Amino acid sequence: MISDYKIVFYEENQLFLLILTVFSCVSAYSQMRIFVGPSFGYGYSMRQRPYQSRKNGNTYNNQLPKFEPYVSISIGYGFPNLDKNQLPGFFNYYSGNVSQTGPVTGSVDYRFSRNMSIGLLVSHGNVSMPYYNYSSGNFAFTGALDNWSIMLNMQHYMQVGTDKASPYIRTAIGVNIWNQNFTDNSGNKLNMAGTPQDLAYQISLGTDIKLTKQSALFIEAGYGKYILQGGLKFKL
Repeated sequence: MISDYKIVFYEENQLFLLILTVFSCVSAYSQMRIFVGPSFGYGYSMRQRPYQSRKNGNTYNNQLPKFEPYVSISIGYGFPNLDKNQLPGFFNYYSGNVSQTGPVTGSVDYRFSRNMSIGLLVSHGNVSMPYYNYSSGNFAFTGALDNWSIMLNMQHYMQVGTDKASPYIRTAIGVNIWNQNFTDNSGNKLNMAGTPQDLAYQISLGTDIKLTKQSALFIEAGYGKYILQGGLKFKL
């Protein structure tokens, strides 16, 4: 029994030494690299294999110069989106076609990094709609809303652009300032009013298209104060 135990113990030690030897060889090989010399044939180098850094797929970003923060102003014109929904409905009246102007937008932004900018976005537009009497079908009065909005504006620039185009995502939130006006066919003001929304917001996807070193054309589409907008941006 004792001799059998010694044999088993010896075999286990041999197996352990074999595993340890294989592990040591693999570890040592990982620190070596085989080379073929022009006149020496095959050989070994004990130098550690150089670390290969992961390549960035966007070579444009690797070649960008150091970023310098700057302030920009922009002026744009868009097709309104939600303001028409703020015109109220009245009992015994139905509405006609909506007329909209603007909004005209202007913003001042501080781009503090290559990826982000923050600023103030102001928009102005108006919307009007005729109302008709249900029973007679005759024109009754016109409702109009004049709107100013002031919003905190943030733009996130996506690092997939080129030196000519820079796509971004805009998010803005703030307040609406409304001026309501309801007049009859003779232009007399009526004592009627709705409750338009105080919250103003905009979510957009757009891009800056570089014109010169100090100017760019921007185009964007979104939801909120406007559906589509285009304009000019100037770097100060």
